[in-house]
Amino acid sequence: MLFNTKSSEWFGTDYTMNIYRGCNLGCIYCDSRSECYRIKHFDEVETKESCIVTLKNELTHKKSGVIGFGSMSDPYNHLEKRLQLTRQALTLIEQYRFGAVLCTKSQFVLRDLDLLMQINAHSSLLVGFSITTCDDKLGKQLERHASLTSQRFASMKSLADQGIYTGTLLMPVLPFITDNRDNIIQIIHETHAHGGKFIFPWFALTLRDKQKDYFYHWLVKLFPNMKSLYNQTFQNNYVCYPPNYTLLQSTFIKECNKLGIKYQMADIIADYKHKQYTPQLNLF
Repeated sequence: MLFNTKSSEWFGTDYTMNIYRGCNLGCIYCDSRSECYRIKHFDEVETKESCIVTLKNELTHKKSGVIGFGSMSDPYNHLEKRLQLTRQALTLIEQYRFGAVLCTKSQFVLRDLDLLMQINAHSSLLVGFSITTCDDKLGKQLERHASLTSQRFASMKSLADQGIYTGTLLMPVLPFITDNRDNIIQIIHETHAHGGKFIFPWFALTLRDKQKDYFYHWLVKLFPNMKSLYNQTFQNNYVCYPPNYTLLQSTFIKECNKLGIKYQMADIIADYKHKQYTPQLNLF
């Protein structure tokens, strides 16, 4: 369940963990639908058998570090409300004094505020909210079963008020849909207003095999004529950059610098890991 990710570039995690396989938040653009991940029925969330027992066994033999959640499936998907596997995992992480990085689109993360505060008291902790638009109506079209963007920002504020390092994952940026300058500026200012310390961006969208088919299916439903525009612009490209990529990037850097928001991964890692903790000598 835990995999070593030595000197990971993804928020400096030492281990990654996916308790769930598949996701039921219904985002129309999700790269995890791609065939390379070998998830046959992506919308049907599955759990890993005896995952909590396995996690406990592994934590007793691992060197203390930061564990990343949510690289392939949102740790707060709708099944979590009933099964509480993420909460059980956080309970063990707190018990064995590890740190954590959680990436989510759900306001349900606040259910575990008590555990997050306990972890934050002794280890490095970061909670990132994936946000693509400040428009709740558009967001509901793109991320059909996720919490509204306004709810995510409210959750960010609640975490920040308790001293938890939090911010925004601005990814993907959808060409011709969310790639307008005003949207990017608004996300930056809303992050700052709600206590976010960082925004990690990726001004592009990936499109391949099953992911591309699913995305185009929804383009036809939601945005008439958009599919033909995508085909004409990107053809068979895997990484699709908005035509105004350079403008978006320069605008983003200027606004973040103005508000003191971190956006370089190395700076984000240094910022949230700045606290010094007593090394744990015994995991048992």
